[in-house]
Amino acid sequence: MSAYFDSIHPKLDVSHPDVCSYVNEYLHYVAVIKGHSLQTAFNYYEDLKEFFRYLAVSRHLCAADAADAFDQKQIDAVFLRSITSTEIYEFLYMLQQQKNCKATTRNRKLSALRGFFKYLTVSVNVLEKDPTGSVESAKNAKVLPKYLTKEQAVELLSNVQSDFYERDFCILTLFLNCGMRLQELVKIDLVDIKEDTILLHGKGNKERTTYLTPACLDAMKHYLRERAKMPNIQPTDKGALFLSRRTGRRLSPRRIQQIVERCLQTAGLAGKGFSTHKLRHTAATLMYQTGDVDILELKELLGHANVATTQIYTHLDTSQLRSAVNASPLSRVKYIQPEEPDATPAAAEADGQDKVDAAQPTTQK
Repeated sequence: MSAYFDSIHPKLDVSHPDVCSYVNEYLHYVAVIKGHSLQTAFNYYEDLKEFFRYLAVSRHLCAADAADAFDQKQIDAVFLRSITSTEIYEFLYMLQQQKNCKATTRNRKLSALRGFFKYLTVSVNVLEKDPTGSVESAKNAKVLPKYLTKEQAVELLSNVQSDFYERDFCILTLFLNCGMRLQELVKIDLVDIKEDTILLHGKGNKERTTYLTPACLDAMKHYLRERAKMPNIQPTDKGALFLSRRTGRRLSPRRIQQIVERCLQTAGLAGKGFSTHKLRHTAATLMYQTGDVDILELKELLGHANVATTQIYTHLDTSQLRSAVNASPLSRVKYIQPEEPDATPAAAEADGQDKVDAAQPTTQK
């Protein structure tokens, strides 16, 4: 077993026997030197494996239906030096045309390739030229983040139906108040909670402290009281905050997603595109819309490395847009009746001007 191993998520082991040594070395570099999470390293592994499967088929090294069986361990420095920017563009084109991948997905996979080839070029000098150097990212369509309104959020909290009500209500309350990520909520341990603060373990093993609202503290109190009654808590997970009542083990990310999906359904909010991450959007958006949190404070609360990421949460809601439109000085100029056909041009012009003048507010000089 690798030293870089997550016992909660075994698939996140950084070492993989089905890829070449260069990929494994790069994944260790990502996790240890760059400090990215094991989940990020695993995503890079999946993306790189997909790219090499594509190359094997496009270069006729194997049939399309045998791509999964292609032995990627045989990939060596000679193979890597032969990869061209054209092949990378063709890979991205295939993702768009055959797999209907959105620009964000294609750019994420391109980011994995860029990191890998930069490592081979700069860090270990396996390559002299980076084939991704001239490859441009796809233009992302600007989409406003989806979030629950205040009324929908209250409706969600009011319709929790569960065999462990206190736990599930607490999960929703933390999502909607703290704006934490799914993985951050999963990793919370009892020792991370200190009075009215909670220590979150974010992306790239970065830690940040966030404050618990009165609603969070109240929900936590009720849940911890029920948690203390559980007879089957497993020794390996006794420090975890959120546990399964059936197994006594830490809840998995997928189980928490299922809990949120069920609560959305009972609240009549299913099928509207909401998810655990949309609850994070909701917390960030509602905090910003109150006007009490500026963008830099929001950046720290959400654990973003770059303020540009935070800006997606600062969109205007429809009520703000309506207010902005209604603030126009022309917003109260009413319908102007057209002139009768027999009116002379001069009279019509003068009469029309009178109507416009009458519609303007009187200004004191």
